[in-house]
Amino acid sequence: MSETQQPAAPRPEPIRFFGTTWVHHDGAYGLRRVGVAVGALAAAAAGAFVLRLGYEGLSIAAVGGFVSMLVVVMFAACNALAFRRAWEGFTRRPDPATDASVERSLQSVRMIGFIGVLLAWFCRAFVEAPGEKLHRAEYERECELHERRRAARAGNPAARGSAKRRKRG
Repeated sequence: MSETQQPAAPRPEPIRFFGTTWVHHDGAYGLRRVGVAVGALAAAAAGAFVLRLGYEGLSIAAVGGFVSMLVVVMFAACNALAFRRAWEGFTRRPDPATDASVERSLQSVRMIGFIGVLLAWFCRAFVEAPGEKLHRAEYERECELHERRRAARAGNPAARGSAKRRKRG
């Protein structure tokens, strides 16, 4: 590659609901974080209301205390697992070799525990855009590597060699 054909600088990866505003915290970044937090909490409340209606349906059907307890424990466990997986997803990328089958098997747990996922988004929005820390670390690492490659190719290599020879002589 010649000096005029250097690779373009790395571009930040967009985050859902934030695009690339997370890089410089511009473009109503703060309002977006507030919007994500409020939206996630509202959706979690709506989901909890729907689950309550379902639980009341079980009570009306008189399925018994054991089944009602099983339903409550199942939803609580799925929400806890979904919260934990969503929270971990904000800080690290899943290993594609090992986590593909795990993610597929946990997909139904995340669907049942959707309130846990929404609460993870709500809590994370207080700290940063969900996933911003992970994306920022990757973007800064790519920028640093790009800068190193660009600095290593800067200038005329023949001129650098002749400058060293002049200093010695």
